[in-house]
Amino acid sequence: MAPDGTTITTLAASGIAPSVQIIEKPERIPVAFKHPLDPLTPDEIPAISLAIRHYIAAKTEIKAVKFITCSHLAPPKKAVLAYLGIPLSPGAKPEDPVPIVRKAEVDFLDVVKGRVYNAVLALNDVGKWELETLSLLPAEVHPQISVEELIACEIVVKNDPTIQKLAKDVGVLPEQIFCDGWSIGYDDRFPQQRRVQQALVFARFSEHDNLYAHPMDFIPVIDAHSEELLHVGQYLLAQSSLFSLTGLSEDFPPHYTRASDGSAQLSAHSTAPPPLAADSLAAAQRERIPPPCKAWDFLPDLMEKTEEGGYHPREDVKPLHVVQPEGVSFKMDGHVLEWQNWKMHIAFTHREGIALSTITYNDHGEVRPIMYRLSLAEMVVPYGAPESPHPRKFAFDSGEYGMGTMANELSLGCDCLGQIHYLPGSFIAHDGSAFVIKNVICIHEEDAGVLWKHTDYRPNGRSQTVRRRRLVVSMVCTLANYEYIWNYHFYQDGSIEFEIRLTGILSVYVNKDGDPTPYGTLVAPNINAHYHQHMFSIRVDPMIDGLNNTVIESDIIPLEALTGSKENFAGNGFISKDTIVKTEAGRDYDYQKERRWRIVNKGRQHYSSGNDVGYSIGVKGGATPMMTKSDGWAAKRAAFLKKTLWVCRDVEGEGTGTVRMWPAGKYVPQTKEEPEDSVGSWVEGQKSVEDEDILVFVTVGTTHIPRPEDWPVMPVEHLSVTFKPNSFFKTNPSMDVPGSKDHLSVPAFGNGTTNENTNGTHANCH
Repeated sequence: MAPDGTTITTLAASGIAPSVQIIEKPERIPVAFKHPLDPLTPDEIPAISLAIRHYIAAKTEIKAVKFITCSHLAPPKKAVLAYLGIPLSPGAKPEDPVPIVRKAEVDFLDVVKGRVYNAVLALNDVGKWELETLSLLPAEVHPQISVEELIACEIVVKNDPTIQKLAKDVGVLPEQIFCDGWSIGYDDRFPQQRRVQQALVFARFSEHDNLYAHPMDFIPVIDAHSEELLHVGQYLLAQSSLFSLTGLSEDFPPHYTRASDGSAQLSAHSTAPPPLAADSLAAAQRERIPPPCKAWDFLPDLMEKTEEGGYHPREDVKPLHVVQPEGVSFKMDGHVLEWQNWKMHIAFTHREGIALSTITYNDHGEVRPIMYRLSLAEMVVPYGAPESPHPRKFAFDSGEYGMGTMANELSLGCDCLGQIHYLPGSFIAHDGSAFVIKNVICIHEEDAGVLWKHTDYRPNGRSQTVRRRRLVVSMVCTLANYEYIWNYHFYQDGSIEFEIRLTGILSVYVNKDGDPTPYGTLVAPNINAHYHQHMFSIRVDPMIDGLNNTVIESDIIPLEALTGSKENFAGNGFISKDTIVKTEAGRDYDYQKERRWRIVNKGRQHYSSGNDVGYSIGVKGGATPMMTKSDGWAAKRAAFLKKTLWVCRDVEGEGTGTVRMWPAGKYVPQTKEEPEDSVGSWVEGQKSVEDEDILVFVTVGTTHIPRPEDWPVMPVEHLSVTFKPNSFFKTNPSMDVPGSKDHLSVPAFGNGTTNENTNGTHANCH
């Protein structure tokens, strides 16, 4: 019995939490909140960290802590739907509301021992946060890398005398040393017990110089917790400490030379990493390579000084304004948005960035549920250069860093145009305070071309043109050199699109004069941009007219009957063949069969087609095969890469929301194999997913073969996934969208215009 009267039980557990303290509390009464899925506020985060400090000071031997993550722990799905009055099946009444307790989940480090703890807290009936469970995680488990750890990595590298000596040898001063902290990726030479980062090192020759133009030829490894350089030498294991270290302090990648037959020949004898006891520069069998010195700036004031021939911005760009003189068509109530029959909850999370929940559509008075939750659950960027240590470059930008913690503060009239509504976001700092991003999620409307149009071409025929407007929920994240722009688009025809835009600066490595680049593109002299992929896992928690859903796989197949046969005389016949995904599985995208999927509810059929109501998933704008070997490092850790679509049952933890959130596992940094709590393991159960509460994970991506035109900053590349109604609505749901005539639209050069076409038809916009 604890001093406060609670009962503390220590359980022996396996897997992710070997030691769990459960603090039993009496029944609680509901606590007031605006919405059960609202993210933690900047006031709640320090209150939660303070509650943890008080608890560990009174009841544990932990001397000091470093907070890594703190997030809202969602209540059970059915409790949320009951609270919001959303039914679980077509035509049913909502379930009766049940008490909902606001909860939070925290990962923190024991500063002295370096061990990781997970805590779950609940807000009691008097507004105080109390611990419910405290779990000591296995020694090899690590929570995501914090912003402060990434900043500390650069400080460690800059201040190390060995690094300074190596930089000086190629003409770089100590104050010119900069680096990007990266996850270690995969390297068996380092014990999982240490919290390890690798550092991609660059020179910066002036304050805001584009440092990526000056890559260095070595890659240090540091301990992010102890903030020390880990020497790549011989490790002597000891019981009192993880290891002691001596020897050299960096990895030196080998390079390629041109063989007599014109082929590229690696300077080292193998692409494998050398032993830790080896001299890695000697193993690379090459000389040091100084960084290129030419400036490749992107800031206009610097370009004026460094561009050959000077910088001359275009002078023929006239202003283009987005104007809504009568205001926006959407409305907000806290985190709840309503627009054009759509209603949804928008939350900021440290890991996903944007999480959209309880998405419904008002279909002529009937509020129809479509998705319970939609978010980017994971992404990985595997690079294609096989020589060590470049294969360690496959960052899980969501699971290892967090899209929310890497999010930008958005600028009005710059990142978003028009009349904008912003939502803030906050995450925890090492000291337990809240780090606040004021304008992190941007919400606005934009014109998106024509929604639908038809012209009766006959004399005196009429036409109707309706312009398409879309609602955009977006954010921008900077992951060291790269920028990702996440756009959730909602359309007036009931469609949803998740668009990913990629920009920023390529990840580059120094290249010696004349050396070939078989796994990259020489985007500028001595600057090699490696081939790589960007692979994304989108988590779809559907509720198409309720929770009992099914996935249908459709293949477009030409008729087998030969041309000239009675069944297929002209040889033009083809059909759509449907197959029900009955058990948990991963499914491939088949380009030959134009494969597509739809999520349906068998409890309701379309009045005319007879098909089950549903939504189709369109991956044609993003389906990409993985290029890594299926047993390679990246595929081992990211099972979602192996299939375009995964279907599994949703599983909720006791008294909390889903536990099947993260397709590559909850704790991603430094994993060596496929985690047990990942999508590849989930589908092994092969439970029924027909008429069940299911999850769908969609894998899309792009293979980036860099172009010189991607340098020094890459123009936006984009890919998308669509969700379109299929036998869900009676007809086109956007037939009631009025046509509009924009009176601010005028002839470009002042000539006259008319609404009458030359063929005699009458053009109508309204």
